[in-house]
Amino acid sequence: MKQLLLISFMILTVNILAAQDARDYLLKARALMERGHTEESADLLSKAVSTINDSRLYVLRGDVHSDMGKYSEAISDYKSANEISQGSGEYGLARIYALKGDANTSLSHLEKNIGSSFKKLEKEIMLDPAFAAIENTPEWRLFWKKERYNIFERRLPELEYYISTGNKVEAKNISDELERDYPGDNSSRYSRALVDFLLQKYSDAIAILTSITSEDPKNEDYLRLMARIKMASGNAAGASDAYTSLINLGVADANLYVQRAKSYRKTGELDKALKDLSKYLELYPENKEALGLTGRIESESGDNLKALDYFNRNLKLHPNDAECYIDRANTYFNSRSWNYAISDYSMSLDLQPANADVWMNKGIALLNSGKTEDACHDFREALSLGNKKAAAYISRNCIK
Repeated sequence: MKQLLLISFMILTVNILAAQDARDYLLKARALMERGHTEESADLLSKAVSTINDSRLYVLRGDVHSDMGKYSEAISDYKSANEISQGSGEYGLARIYALKGDANTSLSHLEKNIGSSFKKLEKEIMLDPAFAAIENTPEWRLFWKKERYNIFERRLPELEYYISTGNKVEAKNISDELERDYPGDNSSRYSRALVDFLLQKYSDAIAILTSITSEDPKNEDYLRLMARIKMASGNAAGASDAYTSLINLGVADANLYVQRAKSYRKTGELDKALKDLSKYLELYPENKEALGLTGRIESESGDNLKALDYFNRNLKLHPNDAECYIDRANTYFNSRSWNYAISDYSMSLDLQPANADVWMNKGIALLNSGKTEDACHDFREALSLGNKKAAAYISRNCIK
């Protein structure tokens, strides 16, 4: 018995490590692809498939070849993906044949995709520009006359749309309908958790998600919602655990590292946050959010020089972004480099003049530089824009 358990554990460990290796290749290749380095992306994926048997690698290489106009190579990749995981390459094949203007073959593969575990939802298909060449054909119109999606596949996207727009009434109506018609179904319960999240009933949502996740621990939708709710409810440690679960499952989404870094920042685990952001910036070295967040965390950890390096990089890449100037100004402000702070705050206000907090901080920097009259002007601007703290500074320094 012990030997069987050991063998099972070893197999599970090997599968997890293989998924994580595939994930890392996918992350790097997708980042190269998105940054326009398609040849490098294809080469990296070719290296990956030589050692890792994962259909996702072939699907992504097919996507890269498709973007390069190498349709024959893409078709071969999607077929290879199907040999590893049945149905995994069908959507790619549908796209390729649509791009070639072959409606019948495209729709044959799309039919197979919709009947597989890799099923794409109707909204994603309709928004995919690859199908533009065949969307006005009789074959396309006939294809969509048949209902191909169950109630949850049709209603949950609507619910998520209403969640995104903050429409509580319509969101609740859909959830009520699903729970009434399909009581106890995990998808119905998930719909309720979504609505509870919108209504800020966090404990109720977490209770539902804890239950359905125990039954389906690899469900990405459940884990992603759990992470968002725990972060919103102030449980950053719980959020980081949920993001870690997604990462450990081999989910190839680089943004998970940014979100986990935000969680670690909240829990004070700054080293872990910086490690995650470093991984993300290796993939997307020019990302404004990641550079700014890294700089802010470096500043919070006491390393203002490193913080300034990230902020300088961000400003070089985004010279007309007020937030980038504010980030650098705040670091100068915290290190009491008043003149530099004043200069950057001024630049940000040229771009975003209605920022009350910036007027306030610039006023404090001016006050500490001995420029009381200019400081009073800024305090009054801050107060007029809603910063109540400015009133005390005006009372102490500007009324004679």
